[in-house]
Amino acid sequence: MWKWDTIILNKMQELAHLILGKSGSTDFMEPAPSFVRSDSRELRERVLSISASEARRLGIGKSTVHCLKKHARDRKPFKIYKPVLEKLHNRQTVNQ
Repeated sequence: MWKWDTIILNKMQELAHLILGKSGSTDFMEPAPSFVRSDSRELRERVLSISASEARRLGIGKSTVHCLKKHARDRKPFKIYKPVLEKLHNRQTVNQ
């Protein structure tokens, strides 16, 4: 079930896109907000598996690694600063 404030915000954004010409049509009958998480299960596993020495080699500080691991253990969604996220993605491509 969606909350009304989320539905109203989503429909107002759709209306704005329609007015600005970024969208061809909009449907006010169907509430369909899409929520995309920025923290996937793989990313959580990657954060939890990184060692302090590997993080240092990638240029990620130990306090950053500590906070990331603390948030990755929790069920709540969390955000990762873009440069740190890019370093974690680079780690994956280097290891493959």
